[in-house]
Amino acid sequence: MHPFKKLALACAVTLPMGLVSCGVQAAQADQGSVASQLDAARQEGSIWTSFALNKHLSPFKIQVGVHDGTAVLKGQVETQVDRELAEQIALDTSGINKVDNQLVIDPALAEQNPAPQTISRRVEDATLTATIKSKLLWNSMTQALDTTVDTKDGVVTLKGHAQTADAKLLAGDLATNTDGVTEVNNLISLGAADANTTKAEAAAKSTEDSISDAWITSKVKASLLYSRNLDGLSINVDTKGGMVNLDGVVATSEEKTLAVDIARNIRGVRGVDADLLKVANKTTS
Repeated sequence: MHPFKKLALACAVTLPMGLVSCGVQAAQADQGSVASQLDAARQEGSIWTSFALNKHLSPFKIQVGVHDGTAVLKGQVETQVDRELAEQIALDTSGINKVDNQLVIDPALAEQNPAPQTISRRVEDATLTATIKSKLLWNSMTQALDTTVDTKDGVVTLKGHAQTADAKLLAGDLATNTDGVTEVNNLISLGAADANTTKAEAAAKSTEDSISDAWITSKVKASLLYSRNLDGLSINVDTKGGMVNLDGVVATSEEKTLAVDIARNIRGVRGVDADLLKVANKTTS
């Protein structure tokens, strides 16, 4: 990947300990549950990455979940010291005010001497998890899905429930098309809508008109950067009244079609004008 694209992608995902610093704040997100879920995704990524960077905790497989400012830790560690350390790191994360520490102490882990993942691999996995969660929440078709995302060595596993086969397939496609993903296990099950999902969809629809043009522009730009098949830096995005205008240059007509599809599926988008988005081989000819 082009180094400038990596820098722009990094600015879209919040990680701890100064790993990623971006001077320009993203446009303010719409109110409600979707915004809180995005915050939770970033917090999970921050905690998970902090564990990966800590030499005492990096050998252990610790699962992290965040809901309404509460971090839930699950898995096994070797000692009580490790357990308390994990809790303190999670509690020190911005936005976390409580930790539900369900970590189990297993002294036998010392004898197993597992080969830990490299720090860079664990950071990349945490980044991919946070990125895919954000893409699912930004998309108008997958925003209400009850989905969990787990990444290991670039392999993404999706679990949860979807009301339609199209929504399940789209969730898999969004994950597959994320730069850095090597494989996707789409284990999302199909079933009737439950009460929570129905409420989430209703809330999302009620805030659709309040989504700002700046929010749409920022999410379209980030989604273009996340795509493994596009050079998002070569595409300019502008939004007025929910109408997205794309201009710049892409390599092929297939890339142009993909860029339009990505923009069209972002929540709040009413239409996409890509007349000024040129195809390089047509331009040069």
